[in-house]
Amino acid sequence: MHANESSPALPSQLPAQRSLLLLARERVLRMVDEGRPLRDILGHLATTAEALAEGRTVASILVLDREGLLRNGASPNLPADYLDAIDRLKPDPAVGTCAAAAATGHTVLTPSFYDDARWAELRHLPLALGFRGAWSMPVKSPEGRVLGTFGTYFREHREPTAQEREAVGFLVPLAALAIGAAAETAVPG
Repeated sequence: MHANESSPALPSQLPAQRSLLLLARERVLRMVDEGRPLRDILGHLATTAEALAEGRTVASILVLDREGLLRNGASPNLPADYLDAIDRLKPDPAVGTCAAAAATGHTVLTPSFYDDARWAELRHLPLALGFRGAWSMPVKSPEGRVLGTFGTYFREHREPTAQEREAVGFLVPLAALAIGAAAETAVPG
């Protein structure tokens, strides 16, 4: 998707949020066309999602590598030790939120890490950072192949709001575009 191709429909956000989404789309399309590093592009998408949620979420975009393992694409507000601990997770419908979304190809909600069996082995990691819940949407190629996940963490027990779902749903195809463009132009490390 370049500037002249079709893009995701703009969600029904408030005017300031719609403006932020439009600016994010323009910037991401420009960054992709300029061949900017994938981490920079995904970082912009993650911080946009956080800004739209007015600081109520922390975003993380994970990318499937050539071995089929989830790697950090951009998680600008998560600490390195947390990212190291979740690095190279295998997609699995019974593990976490992002691993489950990558395995199933469907959005996965975890309103409470305490109550979700998928987090039995990992819940200590987000809880130590003050997170109580999360959700993750798969990032898919135009052909429907899972490329990664776009997840957000919450500091309270809850599900994403309708506006958060719409906003991330708008940003996910832009992440797919960037991941696809990076795969075409570079050999991942």
